[in-house]
Amino acid sequence: YERMTRGRRREHFQWNMDMWGVEGVEAEAELLSAVTTFFSSVGVTSEDVGIKVNSRAVLAEVTKAMGVPENKFAATCVLVDKLDKVKVEDIQDDMEALGLSQEVIEGLLETLAIKDFDQLSAKVGEGSEAMKELRRLFDLADAYGYRDWLVFDASVVRGLAYYTGVVFEGFDRRGELRAICGGGRYDKLLESFGASDPLPAVGFGFGDAVIVELLSDLELLPDLSTTGVDAVVFPFGSEQRPAAIKAAAALRGAGMSVDLVMEVKKTKWVFRHAERLGASKVILIGDQEAEKGVVKVKDMATGEQEEVEVASLPGCFAE
Repeated sequence: YERMTRGRRREHFQWNMDMWGVEGVEAEAELLSAVTTFFSSVGVTSEDVGIKVNSRAVLAEVTKAMGVPENKFAATCVLVDKLDKVKVEDIQDDMEALGLSQEVIEGLLETLAIKDFDQLSAKVGEGSEAMKELRRLFDLADAYGYRDWLVFDASVVRGLAYYTGVVFEGFDRRGELRAICGGGRYDKLLESFGASDPLPAVGFGFGDAVIVELLSDLELLPDLSTTGVDAVVFPFGSEQRPAAIKAAAALRGAGMSVDLVMEVKKTKWVFRHAERLGASKVILIGDQEAEKGVVKVKDMATGEQEEVEVASLPGCFAE
């Protein structure tokens, strides 16, 4: 059981994006571009949000040099991931249960505190392939133009055991919210489900809970009280559907958002439906209207109705 907190619900919607078959960090760079592009599109800047980046492969090199068995590495990462929520003392027993000596624990904590590439390189050696990958990723971020969003942080490992390489986590620079999104490379995941051949993969998850809190705090949350639908077009029967399609096409061609009723419904339902959608007008097409080549336009605010030729229909919304 985990108590619900701000930005964490028992149920939420999530945007996932994954890339399969690309071995290099070009895949991570492209996915991070998608994340930062989304942030920019909703008005969030790199001053509001940063993305912490690290590599489990680097940490694997560090722990191997310390004598930590490879089969204990994933469990070690899961414990390390808890350190932004609990004190070292709270997981000390778990670390010791894994067989990690006090010397190893202290060495790990020292590594996790590193925030600089040069410091980390000094620890793992300049020949480290994992370090070369990390530097390459930051170079690519420069090329994409989102380098200012990225923050190297050796303490970021992500809590899931299947990550194998670069990991990243979006965070609120004010420090008031939990992680906004996160992901990384998981080259061995398919093998764990029985696949005979490895397939490189990288991806991220981006839930709706924290970003909604952030947008609300920054006063960037869009008005979701209406759907943006301008008009509901309603044919009374299947015979009037061609005329209804023509009316909907005329409005859409003029840039209107139109909901064309596809089912057989009563007019009372249609008016309630239009009200729920926030549509300003309902376009009604019965036998007589279809024969005359006109439609009836009902203004939802005033209740007034008028007969309009289909060609003149977009003009009803220009008032």
